[in-house]
Amino acid sequence: MKQFLLVTMLAAGSAFAQTFTNYTSADGLLSDNVNCLDVASGDVLWFGSQNGVSVFDGVTWTEHTVSTDSGLVNNTIQAICVTSAGDVWVGTDFGASFFDGNSWSTFTTADGLGNNQIKCIEEDAQGDIWFGTNTGVSEYNGSTWMTIGTADGLPFGGVTAIAFESNGNVWLGSGLGGVSVYDGTNLAPITSSNDGLVDDRIRALQFDNQDQRWVGTSKGISVLDNTNLLSTNHTQIYSMPAPDTLNPIEDIAMDNSGNIWVGVYVDYLVTEGGICAFDGFDWTEYHVSDGLVGPVIRALSVDSQNNIWIATSTGVSKLSNHQVGLNESNQADWFIGPNPSEGLFRIALKHSKGTDSNVKVFTSDMRLVQNNVLLAGEKTLDLSLEAEQSGIYFVVFDGSIQRIVRL
Repeated sequence: MKQFLLVTMLAAGSAFAQTFTNYTSADGLLSDNVNCLDVASGDVLWFGSQNGVSVFDGVTWTEHTVSTDSGLVNNTIQAICVTSAGDVWVGTDFGASFFDGNSWSTFTTADGLGNNQIKCIEEDAQGDIWFGTNTGVSEYNGSTWMTIGTADGLPFGGVTAIAFESNGNVWLGSGLGGVSVYDGTNLAPITSSNDGLVDDRIRALQFDNQDQRWVGTSKGISVLDNTNLLSTNHTQIYSMPAPDTLNPIEDIAMDNSGNIWVGVYVDYLVTEGGICAFDGFDWTEYHVSDGLVGPVIRALSVDSQNNIWIATSTGVSKLSNHQVGLNESNQADWFIGPNPSEGLFRIALKHSKGTDSNVKVFTSDMRLVQNNVLLAGEKTLDLSLEAEQSGIYFVVFDGSIQRIVRL
């Protein structure tokens, strides 16, 4: 009954009026066919398209193409990564190019890159850049290259997705052979046959705030716990016309509140695709009918304002005010913050209560971890989750519920 009531309150509080803002070549994009995107400091958006790189600062569009930037290797951008230093890497079928804010330079196999066909680019905690290629993965530390390929134990199919554990292990998603976890020396496989992945054709990887591993495949998502054991499979998160059920995943992203966002596109059905969000309980779907610019989802990214940016073959969409889950209840007479936090939260009331009130904190699996008392007449209450694990928690008070994230 407790879980039913909590889910009911979540549903009741999740009313929202989301807004889709769409951008196409008519607005300033070099091409409507956008393959990838990333967010730079100040929420400046970088888009990789079929015709080059478009940059949008919220007002002005700028562009980079081979005709305007001599160091850019090719206009068809397959992958893009804005680094923590603010530099930009792009990947093409002809090598990788680097932008330092002033000019572009190109790196190919002649410089140490393992293969010129780039599928994905990610930066690790040390600032090294990892390139998933058609034949494996290459790491660049700013001066030297290291490459791992099939001869080293990677499966065929290239590296299509890269993610990093907090302990430094590198997750390498293969186009055909599941996931390989690299600890700096050895490769450990995670596959459908041995570990329960829904499919071995990996499309995307994402770690959440609870250190769960979200593995996007051509048949749906597998979620592994922090010991790499299968937790659950999600194969029908996006509604499909009968008799189709499986959801090919294009990308996975986590927003600033810990919600998981997924792009789905069913290529053999041509017009079936959209984005879905998981708040820890349920999936929410967004379609073209909701305002999405197109069904052919390519990539997702999240800016500092928790807007979701979606790259498609027909332009870019920005989803604002989605309020997936219950970060803020429209009916609540109280506020909790800062959210997210490293463990210290404060509840602030608009109006004090005439009687003592219970303030309960639940984990995402409905386990009660705290039952605090807000005294009559008080308007603030401090909560400490410093002793609890990182993850999503729910605070129940005064007939409403709000979700908080313990970093």
